[in-house]
Amino acid sequence: MTHRHWAVNIRKFIVRASHVDDMVGLGSLTRQAAAFLSAAVEAGLNIVVSGATQAGKTTMVNALAGAIPPRERVVSCEEVFELRLPGRDWVALQCRQPSLEGTGEIPLRRLVKEALRMRPSRIIVGEVREAEALDMLVALNAGLPGMSTIHANSARDAIVKMCTLPLLAGENVSDRFVVPTVASALDLVVHLDIDSRGARRVREIVGVTGRVENGVVETSDVFRHDGERLVRAGGFPPGEERFTRAGFRVEDLLGI
Repeated sequence: MTHRHWAVNIRKFIVRASHVDDMVGLGSLTRQAAAFLSAAVEAGLNIVVSGATQAGKTTMVNALAGAIPPRERVVSCEEVFELRLPGRDWVALQCRQPSLEGTGEIPLRRLVKEALRMRPSRIIVGEVREAEALDMLVALNAGLPGMSTIHANSARDAIVKMCTLPLLAGENVSDRFVVPTVASALDLVVHLDIDSRGARRVREIVGVTGRVENGVVETSDVFRHDGERLVRAGGFPPGEERFTRAGFRVEDLLGI
């Protein structure tokens, strides 16, 4: 007689932030950094939120989504429903596991492709772990604003991972295509960590300049944590013209 053993993993997700201003109250962001990120979302910059497990990546995406203009149609793709977006025109898609017969599976790659057929104004991928990174990059590179999360130890590691995960899509995908695509498709990486007291905080906000030097995606540090708080780092974000179209001046947001 054959016995089947099943493992059930239950994640209890508590929504604690519906806007970046709530992250200020939680101590994860300064008001200046929150205002900058809110403007970046409204302007349509592409943002990747990185960090370790339980660093608060989903909470941050929920908070950032609070700045999405209400007129936009948002489509989210997740393995398990965790996002709670405030928009009225929000379509939430979830993966499906195969049946006992091994049929009926709907992987994340398929969800991302289906999402593009729904005429979204913006796409959110809950987390990229494998080849779906390629489909997301192609969507973002085509001009569709979006957000996603990724496990990484730093903003730089997140960018490197975004350059390697698409290679899992097949032998016909090379780094000669992926690296410049990452450089042109991503705009900001918001990296989170957990301090020694267990508090979740934004460690750095890094801009992706769009340039590649010797196969390495060039970045610019916009904000960094100095050990006490998140401070201005001196770098500039890409997409100044998008900020301008949305009614923002980058200089004002960065206190220049």
